[in-house]
Amino acid sequence: MRGPFCLWFFVLSLPLSLSHARLSPLSSPISSPSLSTQNPPDPVIIQPELPTVLSPSTMAAVSPPGFQNEDGSGEKHRFSKELVVVIIVVPSVLGLVIIFSLCIWISRHCATRRSGSKNDKNSDISKGGTSLVPMLSKFNSLMMNGKKGSVSVMEYAVLESATNNFNSSNILGQGGSGCVYKARFDNNFLAAVKRLDNAGPDCQREFENEIDLMSRIRHPNLVSLLGYCVHGETNLLVYELMQNGTLESQLHGPSHGSLLTWYIRMKIALDAARGLEYLHEHCNPPVIHRDLKSSNILLDSNFNAKLSDFGLAVTVGSHNKANIKLLGTLGYLAPEYVLDGKLTEKSDVYAFGVVLLELLLGRRPVEKMAPSQCQSIVTWAMPQLTDRTKLPNIIDPVIRNAMDLKHLYQVAAVAVLCVQPEPSYRPLITDVLHSLIPLVPVELGGTLRVSEPAIRNLNAKP
Repeated sequence: MRGPFCLWFFVLSLPLSLSHARLSPLSSPISSPSLSTQNPPDPVIIQPELPTVLSPSTMAAVSPPGFQNEDGSGEKHRFSKELVVVIIVVPSVLGLVIIFSLCIWISRHCATRRSGSKNDKNSDISKGGTSLVPMLSKFNSLMMNGKKGSVSVMEYAVLESATNNFNSSNILGQGGSGCVYKARFDNNFLAAVKRLDNAGPDCQREFENEIDLMSRIRHPNLVSLLGYCVHGETNLLVYELMQNGTLESQLHGPSHGSLLTWYIRMKIALDAARGLEYLHEHCNPPVIHRDLKSSNILLDSNFNAKLSDFGLAVTVGSHNKANIKLLGTLGYLAPEYVLDGKLTEKSDVYAFGVVLLELLLGRRPVEKMAPSQCQSIVTWAMPQLTDRTKLPNIIDPVIRNAMDLKHLYQVAAVAVLCVQPEPSYRPLITDVLHSLIPLVPVELGGTLRVSEPAIRNLNAKP
């Protein structure tokens, strides 16, 4: 800006300098042969700030030839042509210079803003603050950066080698959308690879949704997504390995919950509640998992629980009855969601209540009573959960008589509230979390102080 400023100063001072130079002879009386020396004309007083405004006597002094003064002297004076040039031309030149300078300034200012905007954008990308763009056309080259980590695009050949060509001996589990394989990478790094073959439009949307969401959120009680791959019509997701599999396989598999003590079960419930609380209370906007169930709760080698499978998750405010399909798993779906399509955080709370009943009773969420008849765990257990005389008799035999009855009644009361048919009667997941913390030993993440023998037997088989 120094150049345009100096130019403006020079141009603004030019008319004043010229006016002083041209009008200085008019500042003294002009002599004339016919002018009486006894009555000299009044001196002309020039106002430097207004060089074009002249006093009456000055007008007489510069009058054209033939103009008669009031005193009849008939003086003729020469009009300065240079003054006309100064008065008329200089303002025009000044205006052009100002316009030209203004154009230069605007051009430089716009260029600076464009450059700054580009630098800011590059800075945002380097900080990992970008959200996932439409993906299918860019999967093979896009690196997705989340706020607290990154999800990498991985080569199919690497995943194929790590799973021994997707050998059946490496299968960790199998669901409706595909198999999960154990993968061993360089330096003996272990991970789980979920392979989704021949994905239809719905599966494709779930795949994209999971990558988008998991690239932006991180929490100790949410499973970490490490990478993904698209190979033809095959989609693959790479997760951290959870050595003890799913809660479903532990409860309803060959071991029938034999590794899950009372305190371990309460720890699993507490971890799941913490994961849900993060989604509901700390994500902006809040996230509804929509498919919480025991098969989507994974357990590591120390039975720390983490929520997984976010393909059906939605953010609050991005859905309504018109664009939300009835998706989920029978037995975990809240009544208002099934009947009216109403999906809220309380829908997750209902599903959490069903998981809590699984942990207490050791039963599946839906069990066949006859070839064409099923019964849900909620319908079967509700009449007995509120009866203290009957409750101890329906508890999973593996943990029966292994807990303080006061704690059992408290957990049963929380489960009953979570599975209430009316959503407004269900507690917030934060309230559930605070109800469970006092029931879990300090060593397992709660606040309960237990005796020394109990501490030694925390992880012992019942």
